[in-house]
Parts: sequence; structure tokens; C-alpha cells
Amino acid sequence: MENELKRKSKRRLNISGVLQILGVSRSGYNSFKKRESEIKTSRKDQIKQSILGIYFKSKRIYGAPKITVELKKKGIKIAERTVGKYMREMGIRAHYVKKLRVPSANPDFDNALKNLLQEQFNPKNPNTIWCSDITYIGTDNGFAYLTSIMDLFSRKIIAWRLSDTPEAKWLVECIEEARKSRIIAEPLIVHSDRGAQYISQDYLNVLDGIRPSYSRKASPWQNACIESFHALIKREWLYSFEIKDFNHAYKLVFEYIEAFYNTVRSHSHCGYLSPAEYEIYYHKKLKNFLEKAA
Repeated sequence: MENELKRKSKRRLNISGVLQILGVSRSGYNSFKKRESEIKTSRKDQIKQSILGIYFKSKRIYGAPKITVELKKKGIKIAERTVGKYMREMGIRAHYVKKLRVPSANPDFDNALKNLLQEQFNPKNPNTIWCSDITYIGTDNGFAYLTSIMDLFSRKIIAWRLSDTPEAKWLVECIEEARKSRIIAEPLIVHSDRGAQYISQDYLNVLDGIRPSYSRKASPWQNACIESFHALIKREWLYSFEIKDFNHAYKLVFEYIEAFYNTVRSHSHCGYLSPAEYEIYYHKKLKNFLEKAA
């Protein structure tokens, strides 16, 4: 009995018999299969056109995950893997602007750029180690550039500039603002990558006693904290908007950093306090300690 069931389960469906029972001709069945294939091809082409539209509207920044989300917003149900497959078939992929760098053939110059941070990502006091980075933000009218300085103690953004060019002068303004807003009582390190702005003479001049530190070549994780922040502001906030122009980008960046990230958003590094709350907590503890020691 068991063997008989196995044999029956292995039998293939007799298409001709089924067609005869249904009263459908073989030519009619073949015509139906052809139309079905054409419908599938037509739908695929339509989805590919939608993918291209979203891709170019995003300034070629979006990859399969974000394009899949945009397609679903349009009511198109599709898997991320399928979107990735269609993108490969069309020869498109997420495009990123690389950091502006100055190539150097002088090993002595490269060796002079020391890494003073040594992966000390958790200083015990504020204003001992800052880190800085520059990222780009795509708008419908081109790119805006966000320069940020973070205090590694609290992960607070203590100075930032949004500009329409990646020139070093905006970084200089950031350093000047950070100096004015913070009380620097101890030797201070500011860590960055080796981008052109961070090795410019204008930048080195404005440091004026602050010691510059640089990530080693091919070691992006050494500036991971500030780069993670830039990824965060895009993922949590900026990617939710179709950014029209520079002014729109500025309003969004201001709202995220000043009204949310620094003052409201909880951070695991800060014991789930915001960066500003964490610094207030630190200064209260320090004040209590000094009062008891007096």
C-alpha cells in the first residue's frame, strides 16, 4: 500500500488529459501561457522603470533596501532581493561620493600624521578628546556638506557647519565655535581622518595648541564615533525627507542636532541619557565630590 502511494505521488500531471476534461484546446492553452509570460515581462519592465525613477531621484544614492521601501510606498509589493536582482540586470548600484583626499608620495609627511587617539573612545572627562568628520547630504539642487565636531566623552555635537562646498574654511569655523562654547582645562586632542581639509595649513593654524590626531590609512574604524553619527542623522532623519535645497537641509540638520540628538535622544554610551543630560550629570557628580573634599 505504501509503495503504491509513493508511485502515485511521483506521477506527473497529464496536461493533455486535463485539457480534454476542461474542454480546452492545446493551442488555446499555449496561447494562455504566452499571454501570462508577456504579462509577467510587462510587470517586470514597469517595476524596472519605477526603480530607475527612484534611483535617479535619489541622486543615485539609494540601494536596493531603500528603493524597496519606496516601491512599497507606491503600492508595489516586491522583495528586496528581487530589487537587487533587477538593479544588477540594469547595471546600476548605490553611488557614494568619496571623501576629498590629497594623495601624498612623501612617506615622511604620512608618518608625521600621528594617531594620538589610540582607539581611546571613552575618555573619563569632557574636552579631552574631540573628533571631527565631513559628510555630504544630497538635495534636489546638489550637495550640502556637514562638518561636525563631537566630544567623545558624551558623544555631544559641540559644533557643526552646513555648507555648499567642502572647503577647509568651514572646518576652521567649527573649531573656533567649539573653542568658544567649551572650557578647555586639559590638553586636548582632536581626531580625524586624513582628508584634505584636516591637513590644510588653515586647519593646523586654528588648532593653536590643540593636538591633531589622524586615523591610519585604511583604518576607518578609528574615527567610527563621528562617522556613526553622520550615518545616524541620515538613517534616522534625513532619509525620511525629499530635501529640496540647501535651506531645507539646514533646517532639518538644525532640528535633528539641536532639538533632538544633543538634548533628547537617549544614548547607550550615556547610560540612556541624552549627551546634554550626561554632561549635566557629570558636572553634578564633580561638584558634589569637590564639596565633600573641601
